[in-house]
Amino acid sequence: MSCSAAHQPLSRDDFAAALQAKGAFYHIHHPFHVAMYEGRATPEQLRGWVANRFYYQIMIPVKDAAILANCPDRDTRRHWVQRILDHDGYADAEGGIEAWLRLGEAVGLSREEILSQQHVLPGVRFAVDAYVNFARRANWQEAASSSLTELFAPHIHQSRLDSWPSHYPWIKAEGYQYFRNRLTEARRDVQHGLQITLDHYVTREQQERMLEILQFKLDVLWSMLDAMTLAYELERPPYHNLTREQVYHKGLFR
Repeated sequence: MSCSAAHQPLSRDDFAAALQAKGAFYHIHHPFHVAMYEGRATPEQLRGWVANRFYYQIMIPVKDAAILANCPDRDTRRHWVQRILDHDGYADAEGGIEAWLRLGEAVGLSREEILSQQHVLPGVRFAVDAYVNFARRANWQEAASSSLTELFAPHIHQSRLDSWPSHYPWIKAEGYQYFRNRLTEARRDVQHGLQITLDHYVTREQQERMLEILQFKLDVLWSMLDAMTLAYELERPPYHNLTREQVYHKGLFR
């Protein structure tokens, strides 16, 4: 490829294909998730995953609120606000956070235990907070585009619905509603997010930056599972060589 060609913007279709190709690094391929999918996860590992992912769930509407706060475009805000409603709930709709709490109860955690965040590992908290802080500081288009890991989300939710009931019959069936909801919500959200991305990133430099932003979000999700692998698979939670108590901080700096 010539130097000039390397600086030419990708076509809309080629840019969309480059974004899709990042799915090779989605956390569905992380060994911890593969073990869950294949039925090799222990109850402790599943509970640890649910408890830690809860922190991600409750911070997603905070991230989306930051995008709204930075977005001057009314039409975009009218679309994007639905994401907050999907998670927080409204009127008679309970929302994704409530559905995740029910998943926690279905795997054997109490609501109080999940809400206390007592099991949230520092590595998970740092990764999620980095994502939220990026959304607060970036321009609204970049922050919105960072959500495009949703391109790959329906597959991961379907994989759980397909495999977990047979592998983990002890999980109560009502716990799966979050995954069912996200099958349609994620597909709707990705259409809007992809349109913003394809419309906004029109130079090669912008497109390359967007691919880096998407990789950053993939890094966040992968790092969360790295922390869980240390704690629940390798049995090396923070300070494991000093104490078995959960002495790590519980979110004092939010």
